Amino acid sequence: VADALKAGKRVEPERKESVTIFFSDIVGFTTISSSLDPQKVSEMLDNLYMSFDELSKASGVFKVETIGDAYMAVTNLVEDQSSDHTLRIASFALKAIELAHRIPIDREDASRGFLNLRVGFHSGPVVASVVGARNPRYCLFGDTVNTASRMES
Repeated sequence: VADALKAGKRVEPERKESVTIFFSDIVGFTTISSSLDPQKVSEMLDNLYMSFDELSKASGVFKVETIGDAYMAVTNLVEDQSSDHTLRIASFALKAIELAHRIPIDREDASRGFLNLRVGFHSGPVVASVVGARNPRYCLFGDTVNTASRMES
């Protein structure tokens, strides 16, 4: 996909019959972000997502994107993991919850506590595609994405 984009070529949508999609968000994020300096919010999210990125690499989980406090990842999309993709995401989800519990909301104020994560995942078919021309994004489409998001909610 990256090579095609660099060459200025259109990336054709690709259908995958069975992937597992993971979503997470931070419990109380709106309240947290309204009471912290934006720099501290940025640092908190960077700490969390750096941990998730390391975990995803070690787990064979592909990070799709982050939007605010939401983290989206998938298995069995970029490499064949047909025998264990759901187990990989389930394990990743449990470890992500544990990691979040070690990330302080505010490093300078221990009384604020640590992050609490809400997660959800779902398996099924998707179409993966690059959308847009300016800042193109690699996105996943289909009811599997919607259901995974609802499972997190």
